[in-house]
Amino acid sequence: MNKNKKVVVGMSGGVDSSVTALLLKQQGYDVVGLFMRNWEYGIKGSQCPNRIEFEDAKKVGALIGIEVIGKDFVQEYRNRVFDVFLEGLEKGLTPNPDILCNREIKFNVFLNEAKNMGADMIATGHYAKIAKYNDHFVLDTPKDSSKDQSYFLHALSSEQLSHAMFPLGDLTKKEVREIARANNLPVSDKKDSTGICFIGNQKFDEFITQHLKAIPGDIIDENGKVLGQHKGLVCYTLGQRKGIGLGGIKNNESENNTHKPWFVAAKDVVNNTLTIVQDTNHPLLMSRIVEAKQMHFVLETPPKVGDKLMAQVRYRQKKQACTVIEVSDEKIVVEFDFPQRAVTLGQSLVLYSGDYCLGGGFISYYK
Repeated sequence: MNKNKKVVVGMSGGVDSSVTALLLKQQGYDVVGLFMRNWEYGIKGSQCPNRIEFEDAKKVGALIGIEVIGKDFVQEYRNRVFDVFLEGLEKGLTPNPDILCNREIKFNVFLNEAKNMGADMIATGHYAKIAKYNDHFVLDTPKDSSKDQSYFLHALSSEQLSHAMFPLGDLTKKEVREIARANNLPVSDKKDSTGICFIGNQKFDEFITQHLKAIPGDIIDENGKVLGQHKGLVCYTLGQRKGIGLGGIKNNESENNTHKPWFVAAKDVVNNTLTIVQDTNHPLLMSRIVEAKQMHFVLETPPKVGDKLMAQVRYRQKKQACTVIEVSDEKIVVEFDFPQRAVTLGQSLVLYSGDYCLGGGFISYYK
């Protein structure tokens, strides 16, 4: 039995973290739930339902017999995640706040808080596994590879992983919901949260323009021809199809004379122009060479030039084969076997050796 080991579970009020707490309780651990309040209720435009989620987490705690306490990490989240996110958008990047949140809040501030509470370990409802690889703790591919969240967790160190548990690593999402229903958890059929937590269900551009000044400018095609006006570069992401604000232009060469959709292909911050193209696999959207900086590797030695690895340039992308072509203290450059669509500055390049996540960094260049 594990009754002497104390585990603090990050409980969000969702089904994944609820089942995580339940499983650890059933395994005999001394479990305490900790609900992180990362966002202010009254912040401009926010729809983050903190109060409802905390109540759900407490209901689950009461049912399975554990204490669930709330802790305020609003200032830390604002400084280390949200402000960094906004700064990146202003520079024309597309940062991923989930990666920052895991590195800076859940496995840093939250981990330290759990240690102060006397915890031996922390646990979360992530779909990930921890393995030993070359004497280091690394992320391994979970049973439900379609839910694999190692992309969001790649910036964690071996030391952070040594204090973490991911009880859902050997379960599928379907199995997690079945466990929740079998134990009458009130959140068993609760919808998964999607998108960025602090934006909620509203449109991205409607939220962002309440925090950043959107400066309208020209929408141009690949030849520089002006096609219309954009709302502000902060409102768009590469590869985006919906919400550009232009109808399709007739393609007279096609058999059906149809209107082809537009896709965002480039953002030029200096000239404040948005380049769009009419082919989902247009050359401007495809890249084989990707450079990343601010690299974090869970092993002490980075990959070597010539190493054949697998990589992701976005979450839920199938891992793609690549070769390391340049490595330094500041960056890594890989060449993919096949062109990758809509590689985006500020997103992460995450590298894998087989099923093991080696780490990654922020995409700084592509061609």
